[in-house]
Amino acid sequence: MKEIAELLPGYNCGECGERSCREFARALLAGDERIEVDLCPFLRQERHRGARSAIEELLGSLRREGMEAAELRGVIDGLTADFILAPLPGEPSCREDLFPFDREARFDLGDVLRYRPLGCPITHFGKIVKIDHGLATVHLVGPRHLLGDGDFAPLDGGVCLVAAFEGIVGRGRVPEVGETVRFLPDHCMMQKVHSGVIVHSEGRMVRIESIDLKVW
Repeated sequence: MKEIAELLPGYNCGECGERSCREFARALLAGDERIEVDLCPFLRQERHRGARSAIEELLGSLRREGMEAAELRGVIDGLTADFILAPLPGEPSCREDLFPFDREARFDLGDVLRYRPLGCPITHFGKIVKIDHGLATVHLVGPRHLLGDGDFAPLDGGVCLVAAFEGIVGRGRVPEVGETVRFLPDHCMMQKVHSGVIVHSEGRMVRIESIDLKVW
């Protein structure tokens, strides 16, 4: 940060939105997508072109080093992932859309469902937050020992097809719509790399469908 701050003009004008050039340097290093070198009006001037190039070279080098150091790899399969899928703001886990194979099962909002995703050996516990045309959207609230004591009676959902995941791209790159990706749901107890297709993207929020635990 000190090296970048010394390359900045040092006028502390606040035009970039930060209180000082030092705070601007800190924001650049933090990797906030809203902060870019062009926000400094002086770095756009010809006389500061050398300083701007040096800052961009420093930031690029640091980002390359960070990407190499932060390689994402599944624990069970050892496969690399493009990103970790984190929960939407204020939510306890990524959202999962479930299609229960037992078509006679009846669930309501707020119910806790005990189920096993098709292809996964682990029993999940999910709280239903939305029901739409037979699909139940859940937040993961298990395994069982995390749910506490008391009158707890989860409904048995049996084997379910996981139709989609929804969440925020945490560590890793933000993919494009239509791209087939490898990702690690941050709540996955097996730390198993999943694959799927990006069908919606808004900032760092993504929806992934065609979920598969087999990664080719």
